[in-house]
Amino acid sequence: MEEAVSPVTSIPTLRQLAMPKDTNALGTIFGGVILSQIDQAAAIEAHKYHKGAVVTVAMDEIEFKQPVFVGDVVSYYAKTHKLGRTSVTIDVHVFAQRQFAEDGDFIAVTEARAVMVAVDENNKPTALNK
Repeated sequence: MEEAVSPVTSIPTLRQLAMPKDTNALGTIFGGVILSQIDQAAAIEAHKYHKGAVVTVAMDEIEFKQPVFVGDVVSYYAKTHKLGRTSVTIDVHVFAQRQFAEDGDFIAVTEARAVMVAVDENNKPTALNK
């Protein structure tokens, strides 16, 4: 995956404060919470190319490089990788800022490539309406 996102100079697609309700038994944020937010960031990016419904059809392997803790601000940066006739492939880079950290102190958490497909009212693929 291309590394073209800088949290210092890019605008995040989505930001979220990590909360206690999102923690696992180890006190870190559930991976599923982050996956859900990746999915939402990808959908937001896909809607630049399609004004109707989009669904996630694929997400590549995700490796968590660093944990996320309660109080961290987690930023999701979505960038279009490829446009197809019915699909948008999107790279999402995830960074955390630790609670009380200096401004500009970002920690790479994970990254993912998601494929979003435009669907019609019968949930069948339909052409993007760019």
